[in-house]
Amino acid sequence: MTEVPINSGDTAWVLAASALVLFMTPGLAFFYAGFVRNKNVLGTIMQSFITIGIVGILWVVVGYSLAFGPDIGDYGLLGNLHYFGLRHVGAEPLGSATIPHELFMAFQLMFAIITPALITGAFAERAKFGPFLIFIAAWSLLVYAPVAHWVFFSDGWIAANIKGVDFAGGTAIHVNAGAAALAAALVFGRRKGFGEEPMEPHDVTMIVLGTGILWFGWFGFNAGSAGAANAVAANAFVVTTTAASAAALTWMFMSWRISGKPSVVGAAAGAVAGLVAITPASGYVQPMEAILIGIGAGVFCFLVAQWRAKSQLDDSLDVVAVHGIGGLWGALATGIFAVAATNTGVNALGFPVDGLTNGGGLDQLWRQAVGVAVVAPYSFIVTFAILKILDVTMGIRATEEDEIAGLDVSQHGERAYIFGGGGPVLGIPEAIPVHTMASGNPATPAEQQAMRP
Repeated sequence: MTEVPINSGDTAWVLAASALVLFMTPGLAFFYAGFVRNKNVLGTIMQSFITIGIVGILWVVVGYSLAFGPDIGDYGLLGNLHYFGLRHVGAEPLGSATIPHELFMAFQLMFAIITPALITGAFAERAKFGPFLIFIAAWSLLVYAPVAHWVFFSDGWIAANIKGVDFAGGTAIHVNAGAAALAAALVFGRRKGFGEEPMEPHDVTMIVLGTGILWFGWFGFNAGSAGAANAVAANAFVVTTTAASAAALTWMFMSWRISGKPSVVGAAAGAVAGLVAITPASGYVQPMEAILIGIGAGVFCFLVAQWRAKSQLDDSLDVVAVHGIGGLWGALATGIFAVAATNTGVNALGFPVDGLTNGGGLDQLWRQAVGVAVVAPYSFIVTFAILKILDVTMGIRATEEDEIAGLDVSQHGERAYIFGGGGPVLGIPEAIPVHTMASGNPATPAEQQAMRP
């Protein structure tokens, strides 16, 4: 086989797209941190930020090989260790790609990073940090890597056998994370005071900032998944912002109708829901279909978030409603609205993708449904098992005393905000060392005493 030459334009675009997708995880950190109470800001940010470090190492060592290595046993279930430590991953292109293999690995790394970070919103404000680190590592290898192999790898059983399509991660990322979030919310249980005391967002400006960063990075997420600087990437770019716009407006108008006020938080949450929903379809639909997908995301995700708020489920930041339901809708909407001509007539696996509304009948829709019906239970069950084992062996939840004090102080010994030059911090147990914000060094005993009531 003649080796496909590296294309400098494609390489430049995917390099930029990889950086954009990485930027999404700090954006997620701000988005999530704005929703929590001010005593848990740093703990929430840290959960997303440190996930970059954990997955950044695991992916290079073994995760990429499990997700994209040649099959173990040719069943399409898991990759072998052919790429362990990035052996055989270098400057040469992979298959028919026009970018270096190492760059493809790096682009996929950014997806592997943000997916477990999404789950953290389900148990915000109540996780112990040590067990959390183990959970992220285990989930990345036991859940994300196999699912990525099924969905993204050309010989994966969902991609090759079921022929379900997922352009940029609706099933592999958002349905996967949403199902895991449901399991996590159930295992962690409700926050102390849930349903009895106010738990409103402490900083809506952070939420909007995080949304803006996510929206910006999502162009790399979706358009970068074309793997080249081409017409498919351009279309994915356009439908990404179109769907997000439609969903933001839809959620805002629905909240306006119910509460009498157009919610800023609702507009931001709607935009993210639209971005989630268009992700799997972004390489297969055109702008008018994207508007319908965005409207659907705004309606469905809003209604599930409303239901969750009235239920006893403490999914702190509505990961299930936004990512789980948004990803589910997007995966099915791909089977409804796909236009084969959008992706030059075929998808990456070489078969036409026309949805229900474009003459394809139910064929692609049922394939999409099967993919979701397998990934969601797998993610839920394995996530539940990982957390249960950690809970029995180490305990995954912060103590009641630590939860009252807040994760910032109890888990990290730091505070996000000091007002008026410092002062007492209510609820800090005597044994917890508080760090000075300027130096990051432990405060002296006298300084710690001054911070207490």
